[in-house]
Amino acid sequence: MPDRQPNRAPSANELPWVLEALLFVAEEPQPLSALARAAGVSEAAARKALAQLAADYQARGLRLIEDGQKYRLGAAPEYAPYIEALLGAGPGQRLSRAALETLTIIAYRQPCSRAEVEAIRGVNSDRHVAILEQRGLIEQAGIGDGPGRPKLYRTTIRFLEHFGISSPKELPPLPEEPEPEVVNAEV
Repeated sequence: MPDRQPNRAPSANELPWVLEALLFVAEEPQPLSALARAAGVSEAAARKALAQLAADYQARGLRLIEDGQKYRLGAAPEYAPYIEALLGAGPGQRLSRAALETLTIIAYRQPCSRAEVEAIRGVNSDRHVAILEQRGLIEQAGIGDGPGRPKLYRTTIRFLEHFGISSPKELPPLPEEPEPEVVNAEV
């Protein structure tokens, strides 16, 4: 069987385009280590080239989407109406308010357990966690140290694509809760 390894490492100018080709053909999001290994470069060089690729995409219809662990190519969110016109919006794509609340808690507190979600929401969230996991918006991120060793959840690259952001760091800041008013009662 012939050796399929490239006979040379790409130049610094060529590396973003090599990584683009790798991401284009990859069926699943790819970790930085796999991309660097396939390109025959260090992770630092790959990270720098991915940053350049992401900057280049800002003026185009694609985006580099990364969740802190894996990378993939996706469409720019501003072109979603055109994509929906071509592909159609799938049935049942909307999330209920309760599912959105659950997803929001996980997105801002990740990784977190179902019990943490329920403590904030004040109601059972089993069904909503299952729906979000089934739709690929969240995934198990590990096991907690607490009683019963609960599953910990985090958002996925599909979550980033769905909401048109490139990284969890782009989530808007949560509004600050107002300070309770203190009534000064003089006797």
